[in-house]
Amino acid sequence: MTDDLLARHRAVLPSWMPLYYAEPIELVSGSGRRVTDAQGRSYLDFFGGVLTNMIGYDIPEIREAVERQLATGIVHTSTLYLIRQQVELAEKIAQRSGIPDARVFFTNSGTEANEAALLVATNHRRSHQVLAVRNSYHGRSYAAMGVTGNRNWSASGLNPLQVAWLHSGDRVRGLLARLSADEQVDAAVEDLREVLATQTAGDVAALIAEPIQGVGGFVHPPDGLFAGWKKVLDEHGILFIADEVQTGWGRTGEHFWGYQAHGVTPDLLTFAKGIGNGFALAGVVGRAEVLESVAAISFSTFGGNPISTAAGNAVLDYLLEHDLQANAARVGAILADGLRSAVGGLDCVAEVRGKGLMLGVEFVRPGSGEPDPALTNRVFEACRAGGLLTGKGGLYGNVLRMGPPLTLTEEEAREGLAILVDAIRSSAEVAA
Repeated sequence: MTDDLLARHRAVLPSWMPLYYAEPIELVSGSGRRVTDAQGRSYLDFFGGVLTNMIGYDIPEIREAVERQLATGIVHTSTLYLIRQQVELAEKIAQRSGIPDARVFFTNSGTEANEAALLVATNHRRSHQVLAVRNSYHGRSYAAMGVTGNRNWSASGLNPLQVAWLHSGDRVRGLLARLSADEQVDAAVEDLREVLATQTAGDVAALIAEPIQGVGGFVHPPDGLFAGWKKVLDEHGILFIADEVQTGWGRTGEHFWGYQAHGVTPDLLTFAKGIGNGFALAGVVGRAEVLESVAAISFSTFGGNPISTAAGNAVLDYLLEHDLQANAARVGAILADGLRSAVGGLDCVAEVRGKGLMLGVEFVRPGSGEPDPALTNRVFEACRAGGLLTGKGGLYGNVLRMGPPLTLTEEEAREGLAILVDAIRSSAEVAA
């Protein structure tokens, strides 16, 4: 029973590892974009295991690829031996990355991928100075947490890096929110120059940034900001790391990678989540000159193992064969346009934002613009009651987050939209 499982969970797992919902649920089966809990209740899933189940649930092509590898009897060899699935996936990712003369290093999670990117960048530049963005999230390990600009996810004030912070692309609040898109880009570039001149010793290793901030509530800057930043970075020889853990693989609909909206090419790109569709698979891809900047032996015991890369190859092939990037653009527009039309004018809705199938709704107290996490939670619970799973986020916990599988159909998008609109309207009425 779920109640017994909840008690057991609380008895053996740490309290700082949260569970969703006032009455937590156990998901026991899934198919397509739907999951079923232990009580037999079915839900349309608009969060996909935190944007990880990118293709959906129980996909034959992925299951069969994993089963073929299992049938060989080889689940693990370590990277001390050649792994055909790993090499094949690395070739595909290198070709798709947009980075010339690319090399790929596989890890198990986005945290590890970002940690590896920071290791490579600081080695290459011989500096532990790093630029990061306010409201960002890059992982839960030591250095990754050090470049996370969100106090809710910074479990320690200790830091192996010297970090200087840039303004985010938040258009609801903050110093740059009042500006037009072009003015915001100009101000952000000016801010970067001032930060370099006043907060660093000059020899900065890298800037790490998410094209769309995941945990930060799907906040994103105007297109072209990264190009403005990159021009300044190049003047100083500073590397650019694009954290594509949530934005990659066509999720934004516009491009295959989030960074491409800005007309730049990063020196390093980190990926994770969707490429494994639930299997632990992540990594960093970058220019050979940069990625080779590791002076000692290093490898990831489980990173890119035969099982996870068998899944990864099947996921990427499926993604490309079914043009899921185009589907994300088409179906995401149904959700975004529908939300803006139905609830965008409510006093409690500050912004409907995002791209493709990466969408957020920010809730505020009417008349004040102050974050309203209580209303957000009511909407969140109402969605679940209506049969829809969503996520939460934002610096103040006042953003409803949606990252459905990229296989979401138009019919399912409209079904989910109806639940969302009803949940927002009914929750807003209660608040009033």
